Parts: sequence; C-alpha cells; structure tokens
Amino acid sequence: MVTVDYGATAEELLELYREYGWWDDREESDVRRALRSTDEVVLLRTGSEAGSGEPVAAARILTDYVYYAMVYDVIVAADRRGTGVGRELMTAVREHPRLREVSPSLLAREGLVPFYESCGFDAADEAVDHPDGEPEPLVWMVHGRE
Repeated sequence: MVTVDYGATAEELLELYREYGWWDDREESDVRRALRSTDEVVLLRTGSEAGSGEPVAAARILTDYVYYAMVYDVIVAADRRGTGVGRELMTAVREHPRLREVSPSLLAREGLVPFYESCGFDAADEAVDHPDGEPEPLVWMVHGRE
C-alpha cells in the first residue's frame, strides 16, 4: 500500500534520485533550490498515513494552473518498478486537487512512451532533442483529459 503526499523534502527526493546514474550527482542544496521553485510535488510513500513511510515514487510539476502543467523528474524506486506504483503516481498527478483543471504534459524517453500512453498520455507528432544532448530522442506527451 502507498499513500499520496503533496510535498517532499530534498532528502526524500535525493533518496530516489540516487538510484539513477544520470541523477546521482545532484546535490542536496540544488535539489532544495529546485523545490523552492517547483509549484507542486507528488510523492508516494509506503504505509497508510501521509507524512510517514519511505518514499517510493515522485514527480515535480511546474504549472500556471490554467494552461500548462509540465511534469519533471518522474521516478519510481527500483524495487517498486513493474508493480503499478508508476501508474499510481501518474494518477495522483492527474488527480492533484490544484491540477484538476489543466492537462499535464511531459517529455518521455522513447522506451517509456507505451507506459505513459497506458496512463492516458498521447504522443505529439514529433520528437524533441534531449536538453542535455543525449542521443536518445524524447517524445512530447500530453494527457488526454476525459
């Protein structure tokens, strides 16, 4: 069982980020600064009570609450991948009380497009170059609100 929490500390995010090679160089002070400029955070924790339990998945959202809600840093703990936690995280992003009027969008690695499509996102027609110059193209995806 996981619980949705609409907030996270830099330490909690770092715990998840360190599981990925491309985020393991993030410094706590930088993550703290990023959080100060992040409009919304969705964190899933173990347990049944918000504010307690270990972090198992997270996403940061930058939004104007009307037209745009860009989802960044979607991450699921390694031992929780393939268990439905990622889908729960994306549902929690879509159902966030302050984001219900805007359709979230994100940039997805090509290999994750089928996952995001299963969560209700639709791919735009063209790929986007990775901002860090990585060779893998990214796919712009927007959630198709029902």
